[in-house]
Order: sequence, then C-alpha cells, then structure tokens
Amino acid sequence: MKRILIAAFLTCAFAQLAVSQIQTAKVTGGEVQGVVTEGISIFKGIPFAAPPVGDLRWKEPAPLQAWTGVKKADAFGPACMQAANSQGNTAPVSEDCLYLNVWTPARKPGEKIPVIVWIYGGGFSGGSTSISMYDGMGFAKKGVVLVSVAYRVGPFGFLAHPELSRESGKGSGNYGLEDMIAGLKWVKENIARFGGDPDKVTIFGHSAGGVAVNLLAASPVAKGLFHRVLCMSGGSFGPLRTSNEGGAGMGSPALKLAESTGEAFLKKLGAADIKAARAMSAEAIQKNIAGATGGGGFRPVADGYVVPSDLYSIYQARRFNDTPILVGNTSNELGRGNATAAQFEKQIKSQYGLHADAILSVYPHSTDAEAAKSSTGISRESSFSWSTWTWARLQSEKGKGKAFEYYYDYHAPDVDGSGHGSDVPYAFQTLSGGRGGAPKPEDLKLSDMISSYWVNFAKSGDPNGPGLPKWPAFAENDQQAMVFDAAPGARSVPNLDKLKAFDAYVSWRREEAKKSGGQ
Repeated sequence: MKRILIAAFLTCAFAQLAVSQIQTAKVTGGEVQGVVTEGISIFKGIPFAAPPVGDLRWKEPAPLQAWTGVKKADAFGPACMQAANSQGNTAPVSEDCLYLNVWTPARKPGEKIPVIVWIYGGGFSGGSTSISMYDGMGFAKKGVVLVSVAYRVGPFGFLAHPELSRESGKGSGNYGLEDMIAGLKWVKENIARFGGDPDKVTIFGHSAGGVAVNLLAASPVAKGLFHRVLCMSGGSFGPLRTSNEGGAGMGSPALKLAESTGEAFLKKLGAADIKAARAMSAEAIQKNIAGATGGGGFRPVADGYVVPSDLYSIYQARRFNDTPILVGNTSNELGRGNATAAQFEKQIKSQYGLHADAILSVYPHSTDAEAAKSSTGISRESSFSWSTWTWARLQSEKGKGKAFEYYYDYHAPDVDGSGHGSDVPYAFQTLSGGRGGAPKPEDLKLSDMISSYWVNFAKSGDPNGPGLPKWPAFAENDQQAMVFDAAPGARSVPNLDKLKAFDAYVSWRREEAKKSGGQ
C-alpha cells in the first residue's frame, strides 16, 4: 500500500510539473503544441518561412502561410536537401525544410530567459537540426532557451547567378544565410512566448555554422537580431576568392566568381536559364553537384548585400555588429598529416610563394615525423585557428564587446590532438563515447565546465562564474586563451609563432587580392 501511495504521489507530481510548463504557444502563422520531458518544454518542426520550392527556389525566405487549428510540434522537420545522411541526421531530406526547434525551461511566457540560437555545420553542403549531438536538453536544464534553425545548403542555399542577381537587385547566392536571418527574426518576434528574452540572444555555430555566425556578425542585414556570438571552429577573415585559386586562408568567393560558378552549374544541369532550373526536381539538381564547383563547394558569397565585402575590411572599418564574442578551435582540426619531409617542404614552397621560408621556419620538418605533425599544424592554422585568433584580435581592438578565446586539446594520450568537432558534444552535454568507451567522470566534469562557460556567456556576455577557472578576456597586449585539456586553465594563446607567420602570409594575399580588384 505504501508503494502504491508513493507511485500515485509521483504520478501526480509529474502531472503537475507538466501542467506548469509551456505546452502550447501562439506564434507567427498559428498555434503550436509541444511536449514536456523532464521539466523541459520541447517544440520541434515549427515552420518559420514558406517552403522554398518552385518559384521560391533561390529566393530569400518568404512569409509562411497561416494554418488553422493547433499544429503538433513533436517531430523534427525535414533536413534541407543534401546528399545521403552521413552526419547523423535522423529526418527525411526535402527542399521543404525551413523549420526550427525550441527547448525551454520556462514555466510561463515572458520569463526573459537568455536564448541561444544554434546553427549547424556541415561544410555548407549538409547538416541538420535533428542530429542527436545537437539535442538542446542540456542547455535548457542549465537555464537557457535553445533554438536550432535549419537553413538551405549546397546549391539550394548558395547558388549565385547573374540572372538571380538581376532578379533580386541585390546580388545572389546567400539564401542559406537569409534563412538564418529569417529564423532570428522569428526568434525576435516569438521567443517571449516560450519564456525567452528577445533582447538577450546568442548566435552559436560550429564549423560552417561558425563561419556563418562570423558572417552574420559582419552583416548589416542581421543588425539588432543578436547580442552575443559564440563560434566553435569557424571564421572567414581571409581575402575574397576572385578565381578558383587554391591558396590557403582565403575567404568567401567574390560575387563575379560565384556567378560564373553558377553559370557553369546550370550548363551541367542542362538548364537554359533560371526558370528552367527552377522547373527541375530537387533530386535532379542534387545528383549533379559532384565536381560542379572545382572543389570549392557552394558556400556564402560576398554579394554586396548580406555580406558587403571581405570581413577583415568590414572589421577594420568598424562596420560590424559589435557584441561580446567567444571563439575557439581544436588542436587537430583536419586530422594527422602524412607528408614526408621532402613532400612538406615542396608543398609549402608551391603554396605559400614568397612567404614559404617564413612558414617553414616555424614548422619543424627535418624528419618525416616532424613534417607529419607540421602538416597537421598548418592545416589547423589555415582552416580555423588563424581566423579564430584574428577575430579575437579585431574584436578586442575595434569593438566594445569583450573577446574570449579557447583552445580545445582534450584527448586520449595515444591520440594526436583533438579532432574537428570533438568539443561539440562536450558543449551540448551529449557525450556518448567520451575519449573512448563510455564517458568517464573526467569527461562529464569537462562537459559540465564547458557547457557552464557557454551558458554564462549567453546570460551575461562573460563566461566566468562560480566554481570555474578564471577566463581572462583576450587583449592584444595580453593574448590569453582558455585551454581545455586534462588540466584546464588560462594560458598564452598556443602556437603564436605559427599564427604570426601565417598572418604575414594572409596579409600578403590580401594585398594581392586588392591589386586584382577582389576587395
């Protein structure tokens, strides 16, 4: 009898808890109904724009059609059109994909809880909100509202073309970024109904999502839609690409280059013009992507509108959206290199021109083992760490918001550094394997630390808080980073000699780009 009474009490308690959570909300378009799990209200698959199909393909997102009745919001919307789901996406793939998801701890509207808006990675060719690693429960349990927003990828999100530029009157090729902006506008207009604070929004992305939040931080079109920026392994401060050059550290393609890539893609499709391409099925377009861009992929464009020019110039001129930033990268972003000493030296000399000797002087390569390690290092600098460091420097020098930098180097002793994205499940508290096998207590401890820093930053613009190692703001004359390894703590920015050598190379590339009219 005692057990029966306890069970009845717990059932009533949980029922009361569910009732006290937000279960329905009136949003743009109509009313939605979510579910309550472990004291967190979850709404999945909320539409935030019209399906970008037919005549709406390759246009900025259009307002959605209102619905009648209550729409169930208990399952993820389709992932945006892409290749086979190799990244853990659990939803079907469709061109009709502009949906977002909300995890909120609020018990009633208007609580003004800080909001984090997650933007997934995937090389701008894939990715999805339904990937289990991106579950928002962990963040919501720590007292923030987590919103994940879908955006178009591949040619559906980033095809530029002269016809499309004329049609819009403001360039072309950034529909994926415009999807993110539409999602942020939805947040501004609706998140209070989920207990979120529209005046305390953090945009948060990894990899391509990190590049995207960097571009949004520099975009006048996104002004006022967010108040902090959190980036894991992203950034795009290199000079614009004006041809399909293979130089490391380059930024977005210039509009003219992107338009020529788009023209070539339409020829590959066998489409005479944009109207004909819009009449094709999404599947027919998708299967023609391979090799269509000379290996550069479809990605955000310096269209003169969403992305006015190269980001370095925008920051130098103080024309960016000035907020606090928290940025960082892992110690081994792209895997171990396998170049021999001779191959490494030949590669550097062919790729870095006049700056090859300066690069070689800071990357040891007298043996094959040294060359392999240095090959890993130069790929880290050219892909992410230089942009991370440059962003922190520019924000601290040109902006009012503070910059905080991190370096993630937590890995098993027999593993050569921390790979790309290995820090993401620690931030989301979605560990499944830790550093091999089930998560160990030290894995869970680090995950709790990193997620706490991220939540503190979303709440106040500063990651510091009780019980956490002090994380100093980045400054040009005191370049500190929080190093996440077996003994986390603030230290001088790692690999500074390599960053400075690579910086000199990118400065030279920037001057060369100016001469060719790319900036």
